[in-house]
Order: sequence, then structure tokens, then C-alpha cells
Amino acid sequence: MSRSDNMTGAVLMMASMAAFTINDTLMKMLAGAAPLNQLLFLRGVLMTVALIGLVWWVKAYPRGIPNRDWWLIALRALAETFVIYFFLTALFNMPLANITAILQALPLTITLAAAVFLKEPAGWRRITAILVGFVGVLLIVRPGAADFNFYSMYGLAAVACITCRDLITRRLSPQTPSLFVTLVATVTVTVIFGAFSLRDTWAPMGMRDLGTLIAAAAFVTIGFLSAVMVMRVGEVSYTIQFRYSGLLWALLLGWVVFGDWPDALTMIGASLVVGSGMFTLLREARLAQKKSSEPDPHRH
Repeated sequence: MSRSDNMTGAVLMMASMAAFTINDTLMKMLAGAAPLNQLLFLRGVLMTVALIGLVWWVKAYPRGIPNRDWWLIALRALAETFVIYFFLTALFNMPLANITAILQALPLTITLAAAVFLKEPAGWRRITAILVGFVGVLLIVRPGAADFNFYSMYGLAAVACITCRDLITRRLSPQTPSLFVTLVATVTVTVIFGAFSLRDTWAPMGMRDLGTLIAAAAFVTIGFLSAVMVMRVGEVSYTIQFRYSGLLWALLLGWVVFGDWPDALTMIGASLVVGSGMFTLLREARLAQKKSSEPDPHRH
């Protein structure tokens, strides 16, 4: 990969994080405007239409997908449904920066889960970084403290579900199009929350709320598209570190839109989570570079 590819990948990753955080902000603005199931169903319909267009545009058709992958795609879609429920429930009930800071533990939880379930190697440095990161998460969540928000547990549940989703994604075959997998998950989420919405009394939405929902669907689709493009440009070990820019966007938008600013302990916890994650990512990149530079003993 060239330096320009890595720079392009970094820009796309930051664009993806910005788009996802703006979507989160817009969805949080809609809290109370309508039942959650209704909001997710309507956003899902808009996203489905956009993703069908994207699948057609990049020709990410489901051709040659192994039978085994269809089961994995279904499991991933189910995990995505739980992710959205837990995350948005937490988002509607706690500051944007706090829930975003909790999500920064993802590189650590995925690394730990890969070591446990996929038997990927994990040395003492990596384990230490994971433990430091979890200390940071505890400082953010602070179970038992007077200002403990129970919905922080929903944030942790979202992290667990995202970790499961991403481990399933890693088992998919290379020939399975990422965008098609995203479309299946979106359709599944839309159908499930649409069914749940039948139990609710639908709330009428004004033009402002509908415009906010349409904008949220547009930004989350941009986020998905950018995330897919990141995987095709630049080195993953280089570009993935820029996912932490999402926390900066959450701090800024949380302050400007909702007047929220995390307290000192939350900021310290977020710094520990980001720092330990950055250490893990940079060390992985260094080890990969060292391995690639070693001579191949099987080459003659």
C-alpha cells in the first residue's frame, strides 16, 4: 500500500466516524418524538432503499456466497439488531460523549474475544493494554457511584453485541460482499423493529422530526459506505486508529447540541481506553511490519 492510499483510508475512516456520530446526534434529538421501534423502522426503510441503490451501484450482488456464510450472515444480522436496541436505548438516556467513550473499548474487547474464541495469540503486553482499557471503562461507567446511570449497562451490552457481530464478520468468506451483508442486516433490523412497532401507538411526526430522521438515515448510510471503502483502501492497521476521532466528534456535538461535557473521571477513563487501544493497534502494526520483513524460509 502506498502512502497516499493510507492517507485516503485515514480520511475515509474519519469521515465514517463523523457520519456515524452525526447520525447518533440526530437520533438522540428524536428521543421522545416517537417510540423507538417506530423511529428504527422508519430509518430502516430509508436505509434499505439507499443500500439497495449502493449494492446495485458497486455490483455487490450475492453471487458465489458459500452456504456456510448464509448462516453467519443471519447470525450477524441478529447481533446487529441487539446492537441497535442496546446502543440507542443507552444513547437516549445518557450523554453522547459517555456512550461513545464506552464504545472506544471495542478494539480491546475484539482483541480479547479473538484470543479466547479464535485462539489468536495474545502476549502479556496486549493483555495488560486490555486490562488498562477496562479500568478506563470502569471510570466511565462507575458502577455503584451516586451518579451511576443504569443505561451505562446497555452501553456495555452494545459493546458485547458488537464484539460478537465483528467476530462473526471475521468468519465470513472473502467472496461475500460486505455491502450485501450490511443490507441483509439493515433489512432484518427494519423487519424486526417494524413488527415490534405494531404493539406501539404510532406518534405523528412533524416535518422537522421527519427531516431529522431522513438526515440521520443519510448520515448512517454515508458512514456505512465510508466504512466499506476503508476496507478497500490503505492498511487496516494504519486506518483503524483513526476510529478514535469519533470520540472528538461526540465531545464537540454533545457540548454544542446538548450542553453536555464529561466530568474529569470520565475524561480520564476515556483517555485510558483510547491510549490502551492505540498501544494495541500500533503494536499490532509494528509486529505485522516486522513479520513481513522477515525472509520466508519456504521460499527458494
